[in-house]
Amino acid sequence: MKRMICLLLILSVLCAICACTPQHEYNPLDGVETTAFIDSAGRSVAVPVEITRIAASGSTAQMILMTLCPELLVGLASSPSTAQRPYFPEDMWYLPTFGQFYGSKANLNMESLIDARPQIIIDLGDPKDSIASDMDMIQEQTGIPTVFVQATLDQLPTAYRTLGMLLDRQEKAEALALFVEKTLSMAEENRAKITEEDRKTVMFGTGSTGLACNAAGSTQADVIDLVGGINAIRSDEISNRNGGTTVNLEQVYLCSPDVILLAAGGPYDTLADSEWSQLRAVQSGAYYEIPNLPYSWMSSPPSVNRVLGIWWLGNLLYPDVYDYDMIQVAQEYYDLFWHYTLSEEEAVQLLSRSTLK
Repeated sequence: MKRMICLLLILSVLCAICACTPQHEYNPLDGVETTAFIDSAGRSVAVPVEITRIAASGSTAQMILMTLCPELLVGLASSPSTAQRPYFPEDMWYLPTFGQFYGSKANLNMESLIDARPQIIIDLGDPKDSIASDMDMIQEQTGIPTVFVQATLDQLPTAYRTLGMLLDRQEKAEALALFVEKTLSMAEENRAKITEEDRKTVMFGTGSTGLACNAAGSTQADVIDLVGGINAIRSDEISNRNGGTTVNLEQVYLCSPDVILLAAGGPYDTLADSEWSQLRAVQSGAYYEIPNLPYSWMSSPPSVNRVLGIWWLGNLLYPDVYDYDMIQVAQEYYDLFWHYTLSEEEAVQLLSRSTLK
């Protein structure tokens, strides 16, 4: 039902714009050599052989493309905040904002998108049942080649290699793919070392109250399972919307998590002096705020940021098993993925609210 609502929103936005916007005035395939690209939806799409201008379908795609080829983006799904700007190339700070095609925040400005003259629109993320028809619809309405590349976490190495071939960034794409593969293999090996009785229960709360949770089975919370934790919040209806399962404090006391994770902007500073204070996680100091720059290390949206989240949460929950210097790992990740030289002092600051009290 939610997916249908999202698709109807997309259709209404596109139709409203199409009613007043001339179609196909811009054709990125005019006068250029093209090749056939088979996307993850099985569609054969004619694309330029040399691609130098791209647009992302939304925040998830933007995040992944930023790690591979920020210099090719002609606009953004969402502009960086003041806090995020240092991690974005300065040339990207003032790019036009197009909005995004999908989700409850679907707000595509098609006129702005076409005016930026991308040669291709790239959608990255989870495959939807309607993905092929969605891509066809966007391509028809914009006149711009539109492709989907599956980029679930387990498929992220393949996605990088596919993008590397498409965008002529093979060397960079291979380095990113290898880091993701190393991360997933490390987590799988370490998770197998954790006995059932040693697995910790974890609550992942978002919002100003901390009670809007990412429950078990949610993509937003999958890092917990990947490192060997157990999500303390269960729900009959799984929501992949960030903070999609709201609980009350009584329910938190009933599940009594070993560890509490809070998104930035939550009640971290007041937890020990509030109604949360009698929880064993609070009394033992096992509550943490997830590092969040340039994006949350775990979710919102759940994309390539989860790769660093695996290293961080594994080391936080099971330091004897996930035994490495988290500062060094963060520095390596920021250099490779965000093209940013993270100093030791900056790394310490990012981690300052995610250590045992």
